[in-house]
Amino acid sequence: MKSVLAALALFALAAPTAQALAQPADPAALHGPMLDISAYGEIKAAPDMARITLGVTNQASSAADAAQANAQQINQVLAALRGLGATDRDIQTSGLSLNPAYAYLNNEPPKLTGYKASNIVTVTVGDLAKLGPIVDAISQAGANEINGIVFTLKDPQAAEDEARRRAIKALAAKAALYVEATGYRVSRLITLREGGEPGPAPSLQIAAVAARTFAPTPVQPGELDIRVQVSGAYELAK
Repeated sequence: MKSVLAALALFALAAPTAQALAQPADPAALHGPMLDISAYGEIKAAPDMARITLGVTNQASSAADAAQANAQQINQVLAALRGLGATDRDIQTSGLSLNPAYAYLNNEPPKLTGYKASNIVTVTVGDLAKLGPIVDAISQAGANEINGIVFTLKDPQAAEDEARRRAIKALAAKAALYVEATGYRVSRLITLREGGEPGPAPSLQIAAVAARTFAPTPVQPGELDIRVQVSGAYELAK
């Protein structure tokens, strides 16, 4: 027991910021101290799908006029999307509103100026080569709200599994480093937990413009960072 305590004290001095060796909560269940650590695996993958959030916002003196103008304009935008191959399954309404609009002046009560109608849709694009043409087409068709593009994978399973393999290898390598530095050896793996989720998909913000003649909009998908974190507890022995 004295030798174990001495080894633990030496480890604490050598690596004060690291996750340290600790006696297990149930000493009867284990024969040696336990090492509880975590690691992550990461892989880069080229996206093959994107989601665009876009829509139309109108304001008019009456609620009926605002709603009518909004419906007409969003239908033009949807027609432009279908003209580029989007199907009904690719288009989902994500926001629909009709609200009064007010002007706020100093020391005066709010003044009703009209009504604002908004219709926002999320479009799934499976062919990234169409992203630029879609942005151009919907802008010219009347979309005045383009909130962003999120790149993702149609089937992320393979990339996530490779990130898991790398995380397990990183965990084993970290455990090997600790036992080498403290004079212990790994007896067995007690627990293994996955604690991380794939990293957030990158998004691209694009401002809508009025319909006119302009150069095609360039869209660069870049790469995705897929990250998985794992935690493990090892029983150690001398």
